[in-house]
Amino acid sequence: MNNHNSILLVDDQPDILALFEAVLEEAGHQITMAGSLDEALERLSMDQFDLIVSDVWLGDSTGLELLHQIRQKDPLAYVILVTGQPSLETAQQALQEGAFDYLSKPVSPQKLLKRVAQALGHKKIRDQKQEAQQHLEAVFDSVQEAIITLDPDGSIRDVNRAGQQLCGLSDAVIGRSYLSVIHCESLKEQVSRVFEGKMPIERVEISCKNSRHESQVIHVSVSPLLNTRHQFNGIVVVILDVTRLAHLEQNRRERSRFHRLLGRSPAMRHIFSLIEDLAIVDTSVLITGDSGTGKELVAEALHFQGSRGEGPLVKVNCAGLTETLLESELFGHIKGSFTGAHKDKIGRFQLANGGTILLDEIGDISANMQTRLLRVLQERVIERVGDTRSIKLDIRVIAATNRDLQAKVNEGLFRKDLFYRLNVVEIRLPALKERTEDIPLLTDHFIGKFNQQFKKNIESVTEPVMALFKKYHWPGNVRELEHVLEHGFVVCRESAIGLAHLPRNLSSIKRELGIVEENGSGSTVSERDRVIASLQAAQWNKGQAAKALGVSRSTLYRWMERLNID
Repeated sequence: MNNHNSILLVDDQPDILALFEAVLEEAGHQITMAGSLDEALERLSMDQFDLIVSDVWLGDSTGLELLHQIRQKDPLAYVILVTGQPSLETAQQALQEGAFDYLSKPVSPQKLLKRVAQALGHKKIRDQKQEAQQHLEAVFDSVQEAIITLDPDGSIRDVNRAGQQLCGLSDAVIGRSYLSVIHCESLKEQVSRVFEGKMPIERVEISCKNSRHESQVIHVSVSPLLNTRHQFNGIVVVILDVTRLAHLEQNRRERSRFHRLLGRSPAMRHIFSLIEDLAIVDTSVLITGDSGTGKELVAEALHFQGSRGEGPLVKVNCAGLTETLLESELFGHIKGSFTGAHKDKIGRFQLANGGTILLDEIGDISANMQTRLLRVLQERVIERVGDTRSIKLDIRVIAATNRDLQAKVNEGLFRKDLFYRLNVVEIRLPALKERTEDIPLLTDHFIGKFNQQFKKNIESVTEPVMALFKKYHWPGNVRELEHVLEHGFVVCRESAIGLAHLPRNLSSIKRELGIVEENGSGSTVSERDRVIASLQAAQWNKGQAAKALGVSRSTLYRWMERLNID
C-alpha cells in the first residue's frame, strides 16, 4: 500500500477523532480532522483527499448529507461511513449514495486499517486505470495517423483527432454505420473484406477524394480487434495521409530540372535521384561521359546540394597542364622550390579545404601524379612542392573523365588502387543521342538563354530543324547543341530558327537525314498539318498535344500562333 495518502476524518466526538487519527497516522497516512459538517465542507473546499471517513451522526447534520454533497462535486470520491446506530435503511441509503463501505461501531484499529487499506487500494487501481486510459486517449489523439474503431456490427465506436481532420468527421458519427460515413469506395471495400474474412490488411495505397473534394493518396491498414478470449470484437482502421510524399515522389519522377541540369528522360531522372543521394555524403564520385554531356554541372550539383555547399568548389582541368605545372597547381609550392618560384603559392587542394575539388580529365594525369593523388585520397594530407610539412585537408574529391579508365587500368596506364579510390560511385552521363526526348526541352532552354543574351525574340525552331536535331548523332552532345543554337541566333532575323540558319555542317546533311526543306516563311504545310493532327488527336488538350509533339506547352502556343492555328 502506498503511504502518505491524505484522509479526512469527520466526527463530532473528539475522542473518536483522536483515536482514528493516532491509528492512521501510525500507518503512515496524512490526517486532517473536522468536527462538523460545515467544517468538513470547508476542508474539502480547500484540499483534495484520497479518502473521507465520516460518522453518520454529526450533531444536527448527518454523514449521509455530507456524502450527498461530496458526490455532487466529485462522483468518484471514496467515502467510508461509520455509525454507532446501524440500521438496514441507513446502510442501503449509504450504498445508494455511493459510499465505499459502511462500518458499525465500535471499530477496532485492525478493522479500521483493513477497510481503509481496501478503499485506498481500490482507489489506486482505479486511478491507475484512469491514468492509463487518459494516456491511451492522449496517444490516440496525438498520432498523425487517422484511427477509426468499429464495433462488430460496423458502427463507429471512436475516431481520433487525425481521423476527424483527414476524413472530415466529427463526434456526431459515433454509433453510425461506416457504410454511411466513409465515402471512399476503395476504403469501404477494404473494411468490408476484413469484416468478411477476419484477416488483417496491411498498408494498401488508395487514391481518393478528401472531405474538401481534393485528390489525396492514403495508406490504409485494417485489422480485426479481438477480446481477451480471442473473440471478434470489431475492427480498427489506420489511415496515413501520404499525399505530400506521393506528390514529391511524382515531381521527383517527372521533374525536368535539377540544379543546372535539364532532362525528362529516364536516364536523367535517375541521375537526379543519384545526385540527391550522394550530395549528403562525402563519398568520392567518378563522373564519366563523352565531352559536352555536362560532367561539370553534375559536380556543381553534388557540391551545392550537399553540406559542403557553403564551402569552396575548386575545379582543375588536369589535361590542360604539364606535370610540373599540375603538381604546383594542385599542391602549391614554397618560394625557391624551383626556377620561377618567386613566392609561396597555395595549391588548389588547400584552396578547396572545407569544400570540394573537381579533378576534370583525371584520365590524363601521369603515373607520378597518380601516386601523389592516391596519398591525398588515403590520408587527406598534402605537401607543397619544396616543403616537408604536411597540411591536413577536409575535402571531398570528385573526378571526371571522358576516357575509359577501366580500359586504361587493364592496359597498365592507370593505377588500379587509385581507380577504386576514385570510383566509389560512378555517375555515367548519357550521350545526347541516347536521350533525344530531352532535345526539345534543351532547345527551349537555350532559346530562352540566347533571347536574353542577344536581345532577340526568337520563339522556337521550325519542325524540320527539330526533326534534324532528333536524327543527328551529336558528337559534341549538349555543348554542341548549345553552339548550334547560338549560331542560329547570330544569323536568324525571323521568329523561328530554320535550316538555313544552322551551321553548314548541319544544314548540308538535311537531305541525307531525309529532312524536307522549308519554304520562304520558315514553315511547311506538313508542319501545320502535323500540329493540327496532334491537337485533334488530343481533343485539343494543349498539354497532351505538346507532349506528343515533343515540345513544351509554351512552344506549342508559339507554333499555333506562327502557323495561324486558331
